[in-house]
Amino acid sequence: MSSVSPRVQQQLAMLQQIQQQLQTVMGQKAQYEMAVKETNRAVEELKEVADDAPVYVNVGTVMMQKDKEKVLAELGEKAETLDLRIKSLDKQAKALQAKFEQLQAQIKQAVGGGPQAS
Repeated sequence: MSSVSPRVQQQLAMLQQIQQQLQTVMGQKAQYEMAVKETNRAVEELKEVADDAPVYVNVGTVMMQKDKEKVLAELGEKAETLDLRIKSLDKQAKALQAKFEQLQAQIKQAVGGGPQAS
């Protein structure tokens, strides 16, 4: 592959960089999706608890008692924020995927493979 032009080598390096970025974005998305599931599970569990039951929340290294409704509201806001981040990461992933596919096609064409179905 030593006969590959410097331009194609640069494109290959960019392709690898885009692939790494895509993997990073997808990893972050998976983490946020897991956090949403945990948050939703906490909400479901809290809904089954009596309204006057004590509810404790971790605040750093300290556990504090809070009002159940306040905790439910905070968890709801947290889930909404996480959902927005997931949507943002989805957009980033789609943009990166499109760049990846475009660059991949350019490299195939430059190497002489032409547009091939995979």
